[in-house]
Amino acid sequence: MSKPIVRFAPSPTGHIHIGNTRVALLNALYARREGGTFILRFDDTDVARSKQEYADSIQTDLNWLGIPPDIVVRQSDRFDLYDAAAERLKAVGRLYPCYETQEELEFRRKRQLARGLPPIYDRAALKLTEEDRARLEQEGRRPHWRFRLEPTTVVWDDLVRGPCHVDCSSLSDPVLVRGDGTYLYTLPSVVDDIELKITHVIRGEDHVTNTAVQIQIFEALGAAAPTFAHHSLLITASGEGLSKRLGHLSIKGLRDAGLEPQAVASLAVLVGSAEAVRPVADLGELAKLIDFSHISRAPAKFDESELDHLNARLIHEMPYEAVRERLAGLDADAGEAFWLAVRGNLPKVRDAADWAKVVRGPVTPAIEDMAFIQAATAALPEAPWDTTTWKAWTEAVKAATGVKGKALFMPLRLALTGLDHGPELGALLPLIGPERARARLSGQVA
Repeated sequence: MSKPIVRFAPSPTGHIHIGNTRVALLNALYARREGGTFILRFDDTDVARSKQEYADSIQTDLNWLGIPPDIVVRQSDRFDLYDAAAERLKAVGRLYPCYETQEELEFRRKRQLARGLPPIYDRAALKLTEEDRARLEQEGRRPHWRFRLEPTTVVWDDLVRGPCHVDCSSLSDPVLVRGDGTYLYTLPSVVDDIELKITHVIRGEDHVTNTAVQIQIFEALGAAAPTFAHHSLLITASGEGLSKRLGHLSIKGLRDAGLEPQAVASLAVLVGSAEAVRPVADLGELAKLIDFSHISRAPAKFDESELDHLNARLIHEMPYEAVRERLAGLDADAGEAFWLAVRGNLPKVRDAADWAKVVRGPVTPAIEDMAFIQAATAALPEAPWDTTTWKAWTEAVKAATGVKGKALFMPLRLALTGLDHGPELGALLPLIGPERARARLSGQVA
């Protein structure tokens, strides 16, 4: 079996969201697992809406996710290929000119619906003579070009959906070239898939009907169609579809919010599959879990609260070396003991900076019962301190005061950290150290 060549083909008209990322990850990780090639193809034939800033953002997002492309191509550089393909289709009678306006087409559609007929294009343009076309063009009309579908049933074996078929006699001949000469998505996509030797087209199920049309275009151009896999789409927890235009769950937004790329990737790949959703820290391991036949056909909900939960679980297991540079950038690198002490309480890595401030100070202690705190101060063990110091100290305080349980631990936590929650003080106390601890227990900001 040849190694797969796959592509992720976003339009650089906005920031990609988690739904787009599901497509990118399934393609990239499948290629990685099988030793194949992952191509980033910018579908930027819509020159007016495509922006370089969005193309740059998409590449930044893919790099952040850990799936940089092996090859990057732009459709805007490849118009000669599309022009040549269009001419070939014209020469064999599969691409034909049409002159109807949008208003005329809408009128015909409504008339067909009123008659109980399917609202598909009636191919009236095929009946035009050369003289008819010349007259229409003299009137200032410019043709758009439709691909003439064969009235057959197109079948393919989908890796996700199994055997699929579409009756093309129920479809309108699709417009491939607009009246201004620009291309719609369909023809450039097929031409690129042929020229780039794409073996697998892995994309959302909203393209299923497109697939039948594209298979006919592949055949008309004398090429074999690739293998298709149409996976379920992601929707928000409230059931809405995702949209670049609305900014739903953009990768840029998730990154700026401090989420881990592995958490985003884990949920995007595993949700809506037979695999239990769980944090997978290694992309190679995540790639092994992809099984297209085990992806549900029902839309899968991407829940931000579940993402937060996965994110925290990842952080709680992260080794110090994995975050050392990031902690340094946050001015929160207080050593491995510090990281191991605080990571279990962190929803995001950047929150470690808050606990670094608690360790280093200044902290305003919260003290209500100074007599109890003074008794606790008197029982403080001598240096050096280690992870056994907290237990020894609290047992001594309990023996001296008779106070136990929460009534013992909470006042000490409030005095030492100014907070009523946080990491285990057995690990935190040695990091605070005797000097700062004594100052805070005396009510000083330290």
